[in-house]
Amino acid sequence: MNILVTGGAGYIGSHTCVELLQQGHQVCVLDNFSRSERSVIRRIRRITGATPQVVSLDLCDRAATLRYFQKQPQVDAVIHFAAYKAVGESSEFPLRYYHNNLFSMVNLLDGLLLLHKPVAGLVFSSSCTVYGQPGQLPVTEQSPVLPAESPYGYTKQVCEEMLRSSVNQTGVPVISLRYFNPVGAHASAQLGEFPLGVPNNLMPYLTQTAAGKRAQLTIFGNDYHTPDGTCIRDYIHVCDLAQAHLSALQRLLQGRQESPYEVFNIGTGTGLSVMELVQAFITETGVSLPYVIGPRRAGDVEQIYADTSLAEEKLGWKARLTVKEMVLSAWRWEQQLQKESSRKKERKG
Repeated sequence: MNILVTGGAGYIGSHTCVELLQQGHQVCVLDNFSRSERSVIRRIRRITGATPQVVSLDLCDRAATLRYFQKQPQVDAVIHFAAYKAVGESSEFPLRYYHNNLFSMVNLLDGLLLLHKPVAGLVFSSSCTVYGQPGQLPVTEQSPVLPAESPYGYTKQVCEEMLRSSVNQTGVPVISLRYFNPVGAHASAQLGEFPLGVPNNLMPYLTQTAAGKRAQLTIFGNDYHTPDGTCIRDYIHVCDLAQAHLSALQRLLQGRQESPYEVFNIGTGTGLSVMELVQAFITETGVSLPYVIGPRRAGDVEQIYADTSLAEEKLGWKARLTVKEMVLSAWRWEQQLQKESSRKKERKG
């Protein structure tokens, strides 16, 4: 099948492209590379032996987006990742998030209306942040969508509502995957999270601190109502998450949906505190890690983890990789980046 992957050069998008190519699909990566590296495409090729088509396009550019879809010969399905994704940054720059995440969705849906043949379906990269601060754990797909704790979470709520309300107009069935906290890297150590500048997510900040690129890790708050005072999250390996997108895609391509718009939680079903993840990293790698406790960060919920039974039943998907595999793969990826950086310096020297 011809699969269009928006934001396909990003962290989760690139790992999903690897899985798609290894399953024999044709992949077109649509990305503006504002928050990703073009070298990611070479890394995808290195792992799979296949090269995705690449289109450099900003989905917020309405005219360019509509021109692209008018000329597009065939798209069988779409996986939509393209969005800004940092909770803390969204609280600091909310308008930036509203503009990027919402306009891009509107333009994408309008573009799909211009295709000569309707696509078989769209898989949307949603988030557990749509649940806000849940009153009961674990959260199920029937848990109430509460006021979002961050502008990022609110954009995911709005995008879900856009998809739900427009599915009849577009004729494109949709599966929204509400996933939890992706971490880890590809087993080859050739692909992983590639933050530009200071990381917003815990794992890359943790590995960069362990590698000496950062002076210390800041843990945002230790006074939450949790066993050790730090936030609890449902950390999921990025390769498990990529597989979930393929399972959702197969459901769409095979016409197995029970309604035009479906939602699934994608996590492990186990809550792990920030401090527990830090300690797991230290234990599994044997690397000391300097850290300090800082104030709470705007937009963070206290604790959240998933009930994934619906995804297991309907998608036939279940997370399989362990916390050990999460931290070790992330650390191997960081070490690989350090080696590549050293080689570059030697060549320049």
